[in-house]
Amino acid sequence: MAQKNETPVLLVALLATILLLGGGLWWFSQRLSSLRLNSDSSGGPASASNSNPLNQTELQSRFSQGDRLLVPTDPAASSAHQDRKQAGAAAIAAQNYPEAVAAFESALQAKPNDPESLIYLNNARIADQSAYEIAITVPLDTDLDASLEMLRGVAEAQNEINVSGGIRNTGLKVRIVNDGGTPDRARQVATALLQEPSILGVVGHYSSDMSLAAGEVYDQGKLVMISPVSTSVKLSNFSPFVFRTVPSDFVAARALADHMVSQLQQQKAAVFFNSQSNYSQSLKSEFTSAVALGGGQVVSEFDLSSPSFSAAASFKQATQQGATTLVLLPNSSQLDRALQVVQVNQQQLTLLGGDDVYAPKTLSVAGAAAQNMVVAVPWHILSNPNSPFVRSSRSLWKADVNWRTAMSYDAANALITAITADPNPTRETIQAALAGSNFAAPGASGEVRFLPSGDRNQTVQLVTVEPGRRSGYGFDFVPLP
Repeated sequence: MAQKNETPVLLVALLATILLLGGGLWWFSQRLSSLRLNSDSSGGPASASNSNPLNQTELQSRFSQGDRLLVPTDPAASSAHQDRKQAGAAAIAAQNYPEAVAAFESALQAKPNDPESLIYLNNARIADQSAYEIAITVPLDTDLDASLEMLRGVAEAQNEINVSGGIRNTGLKVRIVNDGGTPDRARQVATALLQEPSILGVVGHYSSDMSLAAGEVYDQGKLVMISPVSTSVKLSNFSPFVFRTVPSDFVAARALADHMVSQLQQQKAAVFFNSQSNYSQSLKSEFTSAVALGGGQVVSEFDLSSPSFSAAASFKQATQQGATTLVLLPNSSQLDRALQVVQVNQQQLTLLGGDDVYAPKTLSVAGAAAQNMVVAVPWHILSNPNSPFVRSSRSLWKADVNWRTAMSYDAANALITAITADPNPTRETIQAALAGSNFAAPGASGEVRFLPSGDRNQTVQLVTVEPGRRSGYGFDFVPLP
C-alpha cells in the first residue's frame, strides 16, 4: 500500500525536473542567440562602436568649423596659445567673427605650425558670407601626429586659395571631422556628411579600412572622397566617387621588390605584416607577387598582430629559412612590434619597409639599428627641395612637412580645381570634373591627375635611414639617389 501511495509523488517530482531542465535549455538557447546577435560579421565580439553607436549630440561634437576645438591640448604648447584658441572658438560660436580672427591670429603667432588654428582663422575671416565648403576627416582619437600632418596639407591649400581671392571671389571653408580612427566611426561620420548639403567633397580617410567603410557610404550618397593616405589595392575601381592622391600598394610593392632583387641582388625575404589591417595585407600580397615576378621569393611570413608573436623567435626562424631581407609592412598600430624586429636584427639582414614605417618613432626608437633601411613613400621633401610647395610650406609652418601633408595638400587642391570648373558646382559636377580625362590640379609633387580607377598617376620615392640632424633624433630619412 505504501508503495502505491508514493507513485503519484514520484511522477510529480519527475515532471517538475523535466520542466526545470526544459526551462534551463530554453534560457541557454536564448542567451546563445543573444550572443550571436551581438557578434560582428567576422565572428568576433561586436566592437564598441557597433554596440554603442554615437547619438546625434556625440556625433556633432566630432564636427567643427571653429566653434569647438577638436585637436587635444598640446602639453608642450604655451598656455597663451591654448587660451587664444579657446577664445577664438568661443567667439565663432557667438558669431563674433572679428574677435575670432584676432584670437586665432594670436594663437598662430604663439604656435605657427598649428593647422587647426589656421583653418578656423580662414573660416572666421569668411564669417557668415557665402562660401564653398569641404571636409577633412582625421583619426584624432587614434593617431594625433598623422591627423596634424593631414590637417596641415588641407590648411595650406585653403589658405592659399583664400589669400588669392577665393574661388571666383568666394571663400573656401573647411570643416574638420574627427572620424575616430575606426571603420565603424568613419562610416557614421560619412553618413552624417552626406546629410550636410553644403559639403561638396571630403579629404580622407586615413587607413584603408576606414576609407573602404566610408567609401561605401559616399558611393551611395554620391559625395566625392579623396584619400591622401589610403593605399590598399581594394580602393582601385572601388567607386566613381572615390579617388586618392597617394599611389596604390601595387606601385610601392613593385618599387621595393625591384630594389631588393635588382639593386641589392637579394633573393629571399621574410615579411612582417598585420593580418587585421587591409593596408598591411594588401602591401604584403602585392610585394609577394612582385618579388616572385622578379625571380625572388618570400620564404616566411609573420603576423605582427598574433598574440604569440615574438620578434626574437621570428628573426631566428627567418634566418633559418634563408631570408636575407626583412620586409616590414605594419600599419601604424603594429609599428612598435615591427621596430622590435629592427632592434633584434641589429643591421644583420637588409631591411625594407612600407610607408607606415616612415615615422619619427622609427628614428627615435630604432635609431642606429634602422640605419640603411629602405622605405617606400609617395613623396619626400628633399627629392625636390626647390619646388614652390617646399618653399611655401617651410615659410608657413616654420618646419619641414612629410608626405602625408603633401598628399593632403594635393587632395584639397584637386577638390578646389574641380569646384572651380563649374560656375554652380554640385557634388555631381565635382565628380565629373575629377574623372575627366583632361583634369589636372596643381600639387606638391607636380600635377594631380587620376586614372580611370580613381588612383593617382604617380610613382613612389625610396628613402633610406642615415645619420643626420634634421629630425632631432640623430638619424633622418633621405631620398635614395
